[in-house]
Amino acid sequence: MILHSEGLDLRSTTKQDLDFVLVAEQGEANRSFIGQWSREQHAAAIDDGDILHFIIQETLGEQMGYIILTGLQDPNLTVNIKRIVIQSKGRGYGTMTLQLLIDWIFVHTETHRLWLDVKDHNLRARHVYEGVGFRLEGTLRECIKVGKVFESLQIMSILRQEFLERV
Repeated sequence: MILHSEGLDLRSTTKQDLDFVLVAEQGEANRSFIGQWSREQHAAAIDDGDILHFIIQETLGEQMGYIILTGLQDPNLTVNIKRIVIQSKGRGYGTMTLQLLIDWIFVHTETHRLWLDVKDHNLRARHVYEGVGFRLEGTLRECIKVGKVFESLQIMSILRQEFLERV
């Protein structure tokens, strides 16, 4: 599957992409903000019918990051952005990816609610999410243990009706 926009494509991740995915995920600019999966977990996600695992690339083919969606078969029509990783920060790729994904999910699926969680100290990501229409729902206080420290997650979502009002 390939989703196109001006200057950016989302294409299905292949097992040949997993070296890139792991390097991006474990990169210093990303690892403190996102969960870490093994190669086997990513490979399983690629083959799972309830998950979309996309490579984010410029239209000329340079890989810029990846994104994982879960819950495609959820009977409550709720889809989760499990992970978005952008290698080249500050160039608009996160915003472009989310806009393309939000448009596709609400136009081509019956999804009612698209949601994500973001670490409360990840202000840059939260700004991007708010900019494309996500709203803060609440905070899961100190729900993740990282080393000896507990971190909080903020839950954000966009509903179909909110998407329709924006377009």
